[in-house]
Amino acid sequence: MMTPVWVQLSYLIAAVLFILSLKGLSSPKTARLGTLSGAVGALLATVVLFFSGIKLNNLIIIIVAVIVGSVIGLVAARQVKMTAMPQLVALFNGAGGGAAALVAVVEYLEYGQGATPLFLIATVFTVLIGGVSFSGSIVTYLKLQELMTTRPVVIPAGRIITILVAVLTVASAIALIVTPSTLLLVALLVLSLIFGVLFVLPVGGADVPIVISLLNAFTGLSVAASGYVLSNVLLIVAGTLVGASGTLLTSLMAKAMGRPLTSTLFGAFSGTTQGGGSTGEERPVRSAGPNDVAIMLGYANKVILVPGYGLAVAQAQSTLRELADLLTARGIEVDYAIHPVAGRMPGHMNVLLAEASVPYEQLKEMEEINPEFSATDVVLVVGANDVVNPAARADTTAPIYGMPILDVDNAQQVVFLKRSMRPGFAGIENELLYDPKTTLLFGDAKDSLTKVVTSLKAM
Repeated sequence: MMTPVWVQLSYLIAAVLFILSLKGLSSPKTARLGTLSGAVGALLATVVLFFSGIKLNNLIIIIVAVIVGSVIGLVAARQVKMTAMPQLVALFNGAGGGAAALVAVVEYLEYGQGATPLFLIATVFTVLIGGVSFSGSIVTYLKLQELMTTRPVVIPAGRIITILVAVLTVASAIALIVTPSTLLLVALLVLSLIFGVLFVLPVGGADVPIVISLLNAFTGLSVAASGYVLSNVLLIVAGTLVGASGTLLTSLMAKAMGRPLTSTLFGAFSGTTQGGGSTGEERPVRSAGPNDVAIMLGYANKVILVPGYGLAVAQAQSTLRELADLLTARGIEVDYAIHPVAGRMPGHMNVLLAEASVPYEQLKEMEEINPEFSATDVVLVVGANDVVNPAARADTTAPIYGMPILDVDNAQQVVFLKRSMRPGFAGIENELLYDPKTTLLFGDAKDSLTKVVTSLKAM
């Protein structure tokens, strides 16, 4: 059946909205509008489908599923804490990959035996990539939620097992194309799910942001392939956009970590990413109270604030913004140093600070801010750890070795807000904590910042 012109035009508008959405997400200033554009495009595509003239079987079930899914998504998005946003992204991403795989399976069961080779190739690709994306995203969620260790998990003979599973997966895919079989389809799906787990297990906590981007690209590619399976051009366009943007973001994240993507994903198999742990020795540190920190900040000429995951945990972004405003009112130059992989996913800190309406001009990326640390009187680190850890430069056994970091150790004074001496997400000690120029302020970040603000107002 020929697709009506108005439906084709509607899909074209939706595709343009998706492109504008990606463009908007490239900057914090336009991110909200970009998100809205993508949502409107998705809504338009969904509504048009119901009136396009395509015969829809089980219409009631479809409508109920759309309503239930929308309610779950709305409630989850509104109630999720900022600290759990990466986990939510991982789950939603996995759901997308899993849905694409299931759609391909259903289409194969209906048309597979007499399907064309191109249809079979698209189906196999969708099941393979969608299965890897689904199971890999679930493991990512478990790591982010700390329901399992955030360290690389190296199983005995892990490299051999992973290679074997990969070979069997590819063999099943080829066999399914050559000789269509439901049994082979089930085998491919199961092997894809297993490979997704083995694929993500060796990834250490510090590299999780890269994996989130990569799995997002996988989901996009599986959706694009499912668009071919369903003969839906808009799915092909949307999936390709997600796949391309996810691939670019993955490349940028790997570059920010300072090592090849292959090293990030498979370096744990060599056993070289287990170093950098705690020495177990009790070492002295210099600590201070809120009044002392307020004095240090109040008499500085230039202050740089370094946000991290701990800021999100404490929900202290508004209090940090209040502190920055107080310092600015005293004539002190204040900037925020944003590391590309700070937090648990790309852009985590930008979203967090946008909640507190922090001026975009004060947010400076690593390449821009690093030369300024040597001319900075005080650096206030709030909840960050791995992204300022000098082990990335010096300790070849550390899992973050080679990752470009914020050069906070070049500043005159460094103040760390920490709950305890517990290591960061990568699980290694931060030598900067023991530097003579470093002062620690222990306690909940929001409570500590509130006391610093109170002391500063009293000065």
